[in-house]
Amino acid sequence: MVAFDRSIGDETQRWAYPLLLVLSGVALGVSGVPAPLYGLYEANWHLSPLATTMIFAVYAVAALGAVLVSGRISDVVGRKPVLIAALIALMVGLGVFLIADSMALLLLARAIHGAAVGSIVVAGAAALLDLRPHHGVRTGQLSGVSFNIGMTVAILGSALLAQYAPHPLRTPYAVVAVLCLIVGTGLVALREPHTARTRGRIRLARPAVPQEIRRDFWFSALGAMASWSVLGVLLSLYPSLAARQTHIDNLVFGGAVVGTTAFAAALAQLAATRVPARHSAVIGDLGMAIALLVTIPVLLAHHWQLVFVAAALLGATFGLGFGGSLRHLSDVVPAGKRGETMSAFYLLAYSAMAVPTLLAGWAATRWELVVVFPWFACAVALACLGAAAAGVRSARASAAQPA
Repeated sequence: MVAFDRSIGDETQRWAYPLLLVLSGVALGVSGVPAPLYGLYEANWHLSPLATTMIFAVYAVAALGAVLVSGRISDVVGRKPVLIAALIALMVGLGVFLIADSMALLLLARAIHGAAVGSIVVAGAAALLDLRPHHGVRTGQLSGVSFNIGMTVAILGSALLAQYAPHPLRTPYAVVAVLCLIVGTGLVALREPHTARTRGRIRLARPAVPQEIRRDFWFSALGAMASWSVLGVLLSLYPSLAARQTHIDNLVFGGAVVGTTAFAAALAQLAATRVPARHSAVIGDLGMAIALLVTIPVLLAHHWQLVFVAAALLGATFGLGFGGSLRHLSDVVPAGKRGETMSAFYLLAYSAMAVPTLLAGWAATRWELVVVFPWFACAVALACLGAAAAGVRSARASAAQPA
């Protein structure tokens, strides 16, 4: 009877699955909207590099708290209430950005957005698996694509509006708020996808996973941690440093660099449809290490064309690494543990993005950014190589294990 009800739900709400993918893309897009604007905040408010990275990292810290509770909450009360509450929080955060006139309000807006996006990422991933439980690999792939498309559109749009529209620190947030309202109307009409609720109290989810998928989980989690460390490099340091090294003083340039990376990631994930998820993750981890090392001489060359080549390479390998890791985990996670397992997965990913970024921001207060970046890139490249090595060992262990 449950399977029969599910098929009816799919027939009557075929738009539910693409709506949730769009919601994921919009949420990640909202998280990237301020990225091209950090230079304006620094210039207008005389912020230090550490202050800028704190604004960036507080988002990840708030997301950590959200992923600890949102998965469990969505398992108990349903995905839809969590997603609606998170979308409302996105709107509130955009409102704070619109009136922000100090660093304190920027920190508050980023914290609200971190909690909201963390909740949408976890509850949305679980809801997608609820709707199509037998298409975990495909769901993982499409989720990764939606993340990167959302980032591409939002960051490029934010840069263009900030550069050419009036009120550069207000207009991007107002436009994105309208998009959130449009998505919200569809979300209100969504039928709850999680019909088999979990009984129990709502509590903090411990960072644990089902024993039967623990090896697969750590393989995927290490790949995600390496990938999101690269994401921290990309959003916090690379665009501003690239603009400085190429002497291009235009917000669209920095936005285009990040947009190129995100779009290349989406294309790579689509192209890797027939590549086994585990192989894609290992290839991506190795590729990210190489791409990060390539960015060092590229920035020293002072050629903007090479900056875009390196950005595209970084994006393509990021897409393979994170996309493969997410596809692999989505295919093996048990139905009754989707919320809490995705919470643990994104807990590690957000930690890997926040900690290195804060360290880099602190280092930039003591040394020039052009000095800090090569060391930072090399450290993250080593993490990517470690994730690739762990993936190879995991693959060999799985091959040696009896069926």
